Amino acid sequence: MRSIGIGVIGAGVMGAEHARIIAREVSGAHLAAVADADPARAEAAAHGGRAMTDPEALIADPSVEAVLIASPDATHQRLVLAAIAAGKPVLCEKPLAASTQECLEIVAAEARAGRPLVQTGFMRRFDPAYREMKAAIDGGALGGVRILHCQHRNLAAPAWFTGAMAVTNSLVHEIDVCRWLLSTEYSAVTVIPSPEGDPALFVFETEAGSIVSVEVFMNAAYGYHVHAEAVCAKGTVGMAHPAPIRARRDGAEEGAFPENWIPRFRDAYRIQDQAWVDGIGAGTPPADGSTAWDGLVATCLADQIVAAMETRRRTPLTLPEKPR
Repeated sequence: MRSIGIGVIGAGVMGAEHARIIAREVSGAHLAAVADADPARAEAAAHGGRAMTDPEALIADPSVEAVLIASPDATHQRLVLAAIAAGKPVLCEKPLAASTQECLEIVAAEARAGRPLVQTGFMRRFDPAYREMKAAIDGGALGGVRILHCQHRNLAAPAWFTGAMAVTNSLVHEIDVCRWLLSTEYSAVTVIPSPEGDPALFVFETEAGSIVSVEVFMNAAYGYHVHAEAVCAKGTVGMAHPAPIRARRDGAEEGAFPENWIPRFRDAYRIQDQAWVDGIGAGTPPADGSTAWDGLVATCLADQIVAAMETRRRTPLTLPEKPR
């Protein structure tokens, strides 16, 4: 069986996890190289592959047939465009780029290439719990979705975290996965912050007529907790709480929540990366993968929602025309 050479750009927490998955858990591929500005970090993440400091050199390397980008956000557009120019499939962590205009340039470059090359790393589409919810919704037995309730809670935000990043780094996942769950676009949003600003409630109206409510709580104090429940015409479907075990003692039941996203979405990242590799081998991107256009939609809507946080008024949401 042919093994596809994957190059990973960025060896921070996210990039190192992708490199580990490619090296140890994905079939049909091998980790050819890792590039990071810190040579020691690149070496530590390379798992026997080539360690590099120049991401453009990694993209140009003949042993690298596909590129996974997990470098700082500001570098994404430049590196995705370089991968497209080299004709190499690329999986880029969110955000696809820093602005709607930069995303449009990526979408246009991919269109000129004449084949889909870009997948945006919205891994929740591959999470088993979200996939079971979508299967139940699409199956029709529950009737149409009236309200989709979502929670996105973090143990604590780092000191450098800003209010806008609650949208661009956290809510953006719900922006994408709820579009996918409901197979619809958003038409408007209303932002309702708590008196302290955190948590905040985001209420979306959709073109399908359903409502999406998302609570984002960056300093929930008890752990990392992502949850969703769809209230449908004939019933509901929701996730079980993510604690894998329940302990009962002294008249009470206990469960533990992880400190961060890695344990909660470890399976999602593995399944996503395997689907990406399988799609490269088959010449057809995974059906549920988030495309370059999906990445653009998430960035475009996030920018509008950040503005809506200031007005606290119902804000219509719009999208640019798709480049042809």
